[in-house]
Amino acid sequence: MDWITHEEDVWFEFRGNSPHQLVPGRFYKGTVDGYADFGVFVDLAPNVTGLLHRSELDRRLETLDWEPGDDVFVQVKNVRDNGNVDLAWSIRETESEFRGARIHDPDGDADGQPVESERDDSGPKPIKKRPQSGNRTRPAGSTTESKTEAESEASEADASDAAEAETSETTEVESATDESATDESATDEPATDEPVDEDSTPTAADVVGTVAATETTEQEAATEVAEAEPEAADEAEAERERTVLEDIDDHVGEDVRVEGEIVSVRQTGGPTVFELRDETAVADCAAFVEAGVRAYPEVDVGDFVRIDGEVERRRGELQIETEDLHVFDENEAETVQQRLSDALSDEARPDAVAPLASHEPVAAVGKSLLDAAEAIRRAVLESRPIVVRHTATADGYVAGAAVERAVLPLIRSEHPRDDAEYHYFTRRPLEEAVYGMDAATNDVSRMLEDRDRHDEKLPLVLLLGAGSTSESLDGLGLLGVYGAERVVVDAAPADEEVAGEVDVLVNPAREGSDANDLSVGALASTLSVAVNEDVRDDVSHLPAVSYWEHCPEQYLDLAADHGFDADRVRELREAVALEAYYQSYQDKRELIADLLFDADEGLAGHVSEQFRIKLEDEVETAQANIEFRDVEDISAAVLDADAYSHRFDFPPTSLLADELHRRNREGDKFVTVVLGTDELYVRSTGHLDLRAVVEAAAEKAPAAGLAAAGIREGRIEFLTGARDEALEAVLEAAADQF
Repeated sequence: MDWITHEEDVWFEFRGNSPHQLVPGRFYKGTVDGYADFGVFVDLAPNVTGLLHRSELDRRLETLDWEPGDDVFVQVKNVRDNGNVDLAWSIRETESEFRGARIHDPDGDADGQPVESERDDSGPKPIKKRPQSGNRTRPAGSTTESKTEAESEASEADASDAAEAETSETTEVESATDESATDESATDEPATDEPVDEDSTPTAADVVGTVAATETTEQEAATEVAEAEPEAADEAEAERERTVLEDIDDHVGEDVRVEGEIVSVRQTGGPTVFELRDETAVADCAAFVEAGVRAYPEVDVGDFVRIDGEVERRRGELQIETEDLHVFDENEAETVQQRLSDALSDEARPDAVAPLASHEPVAAVGKSLLDAAEAIRRAVLESRPIVVRHTATADGYVAGAAVERAVLPLIRSEHPRDDAEYHYFTRRPLEEAVYGMDAATNDVSRMLEDRDRHDEKLPLVLLLGAGSTSESLDGLGLLGVYGAERVVVDAAPADEEVAGEVDVLVNPAREGSDANDLSVGALASTLSVAVNEDVRDDVSHLPAVSYWEHCPEQYLDLAADHGFDADRVRELREAVALEAYYQSYQDKRELIADLLFDADEGLAGHVSEQFRIKLEDEVETAQANIEFRDVEDISAAVLDADAYSHRFDFPPTSLLADELHRRNREGDKFVTVVLGTDELYVRSTGHLDLRAVVEAAAEKAPAAGLAAAGIREGRIEFLTGARDEALEAVLEAAADQF
């Protein structure tokens, strides 16, 4: 079986019944069984399944277009002692990309026999002109060697024949030659003192020279024509009409010329796919040299190019089969870039912000909302990913979902790929409102990996209700080092230093407006309408959902006008709060969308009921163990959460502190403190400057290691060994501030 020496070019059909019969290194045909967070399960036989881990893929797991039941090709990487099969990615994705197919039948007679299979012709077709580097057009006036030799031989033969003919001619020829010689003498020969013999007879050499001169003139004329031909072709090529990408749907099956910027490059098991953006849309342009080999390796993301090719529709998506790709020089690129930039500015900037309801702090940030909306829309048009960071709270999720609702339709409209909305938009919830080094390092690591592995542009990072305090400066600075655009939207007052660290800051306090009754969800909902006016009706109930209490009447009325009464709004808020707690690091995109935008009330009602049951159980225990005390002129309610709450179950400590404060507060000088192992949460009826409280408390208990860990959450950290001292110092500092 000599084919064994070429197993890397062959795929196998496995007919065994044990994973230990598989041969590591071989390529096998399998069937997609299903997905997990860490990879794809592929069935190689009825009782043999392997895992293709996400780290083995040449693309993101969420962008893989395999469906359960699809036939795929994978390589067996390893078979573990427990029977687990580790699979590796195959750059060959169709039968036609392999050189053969064999049966692997360990216990049967068919082992090594060829597989009778129809070739898969659904894959990418080769480009009509093979990609190559350098100038692909012959310089004007140049000729090939064979043509030059032929012309030379023809000229010599013509000259010889002419000479023989001329020497045998009568006096007519002699007379013509005599006149020619006279003319040449008069015009070309230098004056001399030697007498000219007018009666001399021309020799054969004279005749040959005259004919050769005539032939030279003819050759020069022919050369001029030859030089003009490629120039004319170049002019015709230059005059070829350009098609804008939004119109290629009208040219399926036709050759087109398109121009624009390469915004991404991805190498598949077949062609190289260049994502091209012009002033109207984005389209995939596939170039094929051979399976898995990078076409036009000199072309990078950010290059401005001209592509000629045929428009085809593959799996329902439009694609240009590249026949030729030309990278523009600096001057040409500048022209195209300016054209795209002008169109981008016109399309990205909204005309105005029309708030969902009249609200003074929202009106105060009208210009900065326009700036933020333009940044988001521009990122979509420039094919830059958008990463949204928001807190894992009901308010934070409402804010993130509002922006998501506005942006996803724009991405779907701009990009032809079915998975584009997952590729270009990501929400990553934060445990609290500080955008620290942990979150920033995560984002930077991902964006650099995506840049290097998938030729992605650096993202726009949008922080909603987070990143506006000085505790976030280090994280924001790390993004800035790599040039990632940063937009911060927050209803609570932002620290002055943050304004100099971000590209856009939307913050009512910076405009001199009091935003005590504004939630991040309400502010982000208005931003979503500025980004995409079409979602106005979809998000009109969200501001009301984002408030636990003291919701402005205009937002309650707006929700009611769209069919969301007070009970429905409460159910949505509670349901989102519960789901925000579980798997808090995941965006839960589809589930949150079903809760907030699905007309079916059953889902929200079911989850909301679980919220109330869990919260009431915890509050009942906490209420029975709260210590009420007076500290100078204030009243305080103190709960030892370590002793009287479940630390690792719902509700989170911050939400428990909120609920206990709402139920127990009295008067305008009341403080609730929920004490943990090395942190405490403070809630108050009046305004407390948490940083000032911590500073004063640290003076009272210098060995407690007090630090303001979460300004927005009212969270203070301390050393576990100084727990009691820290509590007393914080209560005294709060009383002093009141």
